Amino acid sequence: MNWQFPRIFRPLFGKVIWRKNPSEKVIYLTFDDGPVPEVTPQVLDILDIYGWKATFFCVGENVQKYPELYTDILKRGHNIGNHSFNHVKGYEYSTIEYVDNVNKAAQFIDSKLFRPPYGRIKWNQIKALRKNYDIVMWDVITHDYNKNLCVDDVFKNVKYNLRKGSIVVFHDSIKAKNNVLQALPLSIEFWESRAYSYGLL
Repeated sequence: MNWQFPRIFRPLFGKVIWRKNPSEKVIYLTFDDGPVPEVTPQVLDILDIYGWKATFFCVGENVQKYPELYTDILKRGHNIGNHSFNHVKGYEYSTIEYVDNVNKAAQFIDSKLFRPPYGRIKWNQIKALRKNYDIVMWDVITHDYNKNLCVDDVFKNVKYNLRKGSIVVFHDSIKAKNNVLQALPLSIEFWESRAYSYGLL
């Protein structure tokens, strides 16, 4: 099973980051769409148990609602990225509107990393944002938010797509709660069994 964005098309996006250090046995673990009180604290606790660090791409309006969760992510030694103010699809906005939305989120999120929600972003938006942000996509998306997939499906996706330097996306969102809280420990244990460690973006 392979639900990844086809690698042959990735160069069309230009200078965005899909994967890092492909010669090293490192996983760059990331989480999108939080922080939310229903899921983020439990994800943080799991990461504490295993001693892993991750990068959390936060939605600005969630940080505005739950600033204590944002602070807790940083206090626990994790990295932060911008995921727009209210999880907008780039295809539905002009470049000016989209950049304004990202910059609005930046009022609450102190980071030069940006990940477009849904991966949907226009070339002109990439060009405009690249002036101030490193745009991070992914090498492996777990689809943990998909209600039609069970924990085993999500875990199989992680195992099938394992490779050096992968940027892996889970979600600390309500939709993903059941899958992420069960598949995340399985994934970390699997990576460690293959002598992989974590890296921070």
